[in-house]
Formats: sequence, structure tokens, C-alpha cells
Amino acid sequence: MGRALLVIGWMASFGFVANGLVGFNVLPGQPLGLHILLGTASALLLLFSHCWIMFYLIGTGKAIKVAVAEHDLDGDAVQLTKDFKNQSYPMMMLAMGLAMAAFIVGAGVHTRVIPAWVHSGLFGLAILAQIRTLLIEHDVLGRNSRLMAEVSARIGSSRPSERAPGAGE
Repeated sequence: MGRALLVIGWMASFGFVANGLVGFNVLPGQPLGLHILLGTASALLLLFSHCWIMFYLIGTGKAIKVAVAEHDLDGDAVQLTKDFKNQSYPMMMLAMGLAMAAFIVGAGVHTRVIPAWVHSGLFGLAILAQIRTLLIEHDVLGRNSRLMAEVSARIGSSRPSERAPGAGE
């Protein structure tokens, strides 16, 4: 699931860049329909991917916490899940905030209330933040996946072997 969300994030990033190229090539007086459509779709996909990665980390963290408690596992698995969130959430929030700001400020540029350079600057910062965020998410989701596999393996090895019905009678 984490990989699928990363793919959506990268697709949204490419859409965001494509939208920037369309926006920079729109001449004054030309229709903005394609630019607005691409901006809306890519911004929503960015928000979707980051929010769902947050929910995914929350859910897997909760599952690991429950598994550790139920099977009395030792180690730092629960702390690692907290570390994953602490390492990724600040950059996720920045990437989402910049994407939303660039999108919203675009309307101000269209109505000539806000200068175009503000929108362009926010767009550039949003792209940089997005790329950095996706790299962090890739790392964190990989480590989270390995941790889930490790906890699952430890649970499998800690269960007493069950005898087959009728065995030993």
C-alpha cells in the first residue's frame, strides 16, 4: 500500500510540474482552463497521497503497538514507529501547505490581486518540498515495511506450536 501511495505522489508531482509548464506558457488573455484543471488535479493528488501516507503510518504504528503488547515482544519497535512519523510529518505538512498556497494564490494572480512572481515562487518551493518529501516518505515507508515484517516474524516464532488434533493420543 505504501508503494502505491508513493506512485500516486510521484504522478502528482509530475502533474504539478506539467501544470507549471502550462502556466508559464499561458499568455495574457489566453484561456486558463487547462492550467486550472491540471492545478486542481495535481494539488488534490498531492494532498491525497501525503494524507494517506500519514494515515498508513498511524495505522501500521497502531498495529505494531498492539502486536508488541499482545505478544510481549521486547525491543524498540513502538518507538521506531513514532520516529517514522516524527521524521516524515513535518516535511509532509510543509509540502501540502506549499502546494495549497500555490494553488490558492493562483486565483489571486488570475484576478490580478497578487503578483505572478508570488505564485511562481510558491510553485518552485512546492516542487522542491514535494521532491524532498517523497524521498523521505520512500525511506520511512521502506523502514516501516521492514519493521512490520520483523514484528510479524517475531510473532510467528513466539507462538507455541499447536498440536494437530488427535496427535499423541
